[in-house]
Amino acid sequence: MEQTPKKELTLFDSTCLIVGIIIGAGIYETAPTVAASVNHAWGIFVLWIVGGLLSLAGALCYAELASAYPREGGDYVYLTRAYGRWAGFLFGWIQLIIVRPGDIALMAFIFARYAKQLYNPLAQNTDWFSQHAMYLIYACAAVILLSLINIIGVRQGKWTQNFLTVVKTLGLALIVFVGLTEPAAAPAAVAQTAAWQPPLSLAMILILFTYGGWNEMAYVAAEVKDPKRNILRALVVGTIAVIVLYLLANAAFLRSLGHAGMAGTEAIAVDTIRGRFGDFGPRIIAIIICISALGAVNGLIFAGARISYALGKDHRLFNALGQWHGQRSTPVPALILQTILALILIVAFGSFERTILYTAAAVYMFYMATSLSVIVLRRREPDVERPFRVTGYPFTPILFAGVCAFLIYSGAIYKPKEAGISLAILGLGVAVYFLSRRR
Repeated sequence: MEQTPKKELTLFDSTCLIVGIIIGAGIYETAPTVAASVNHAWGIFVLWIVGGLLSLAGALCYAELASAYPREGGDYVYLTRAYGRWAGFLFGWIQLIIVRPGDIALMAFIFARYAKQLYNPLAQNTDWFSQHAMYLIYACAAVILLSLINIIGVRQGKWTQNFLTVVKTLGLALIVFVGLTEPAAAPAAVAQTAAWQPPLSLAMILILFTYGGWNEMAYVAAEVKDPKRNILRALVVGTIAVIVLYLLANAAFLRSLGHAGMAGTEAIAVDTIRGRFGDFGPRIIAIIICISALGAVNGLIFAGARISYALGKDHRLFNALGQWHGQRSTPVPALILQTILALILIVAFGSFERTILYTAAAVYMFYMATSLSVIVLRRREPDVERPFRVTGYPFTPILFAGVCAFLIYSGAIYKPKEAGISLAILGLGVAVYFLSRRR
């Protein structure tokens, strides 16, 4: 029986969703590059603090929108109300085809990379097919298993998210504790400066990518208990908690390896705990990162299907996606399609690097439009109750929109071909929208 979403998510559930998505494996991948982009150790903390505050500015914009319009779909709802049905449709289209399945595939690839280190029955086979086959099998298995859990029911999905978030946070805390209490002697291969110094613009892009995920709260707003208070609390508490964890993690890396070692390492978490755990350290890190990646995959699956559900509710062409399973309290058709698309991307691209190039161009375009919709909706719908009003209005949304514009420009200059592909898919979405209207 088809029903509408129920308020199943507590403040703890909502905060775990945000923290669980943000803390994927990005901190382990990006910290060395960020360290290499500055000449002094204090510059590392400045960049991470600036990135965290910018992310908090974006979270405050979303807090006002989500508490004023607590519906499933997040940006889709706000863009539709601010600019018209076409804007919401294009957001849903880009999320459906590019962003959401791509983000799921990205985290699945990270899980697969480290899962292979723990168990690889084809390790004796040196041919490319055998090694790549296990990589794809692990990535696909993670997506299928977690999607099935979310299809079974919202309780199973949120309990899985809560468990993975707690475990991954404890894992990161272990690395921080070891790094801060027992500095390791950096290996010769680590205690050298990076071969090149990345530009600060690239460092900031990586930092904001690592902080990405705070906006996921908006996609499940209709399922949050006491949304007028808990949406703001979850966004602010979750974002600040991640800022603190990332600063502690960088402090641990820096104390253990030094600035030069931090900038030059290729496995920062492994080298940080090597002094205490020795050669067993890589397996510990592999387990921690596997759990971190799974937590991010589950959160992306949980929240992403709500966007496709909102698209299906409003546009007849995608009507099949707008079905909510009453007993399971989940958008089952949207979850199934999302799983299929993520699996296609995993098989088609086959690597983390190629997949991230597919997704990057479109993300910040809609971040920018959503942050500016705070200003548009205040003027267009002044009578709507706003339990929370963004601090520093209108400068906060304008600042965040400016940062998004900078990231769009930087990404287009760095990889113009991939940006062109995103624009082409966006143009196809315009054609599909007009077809949808005629039908």
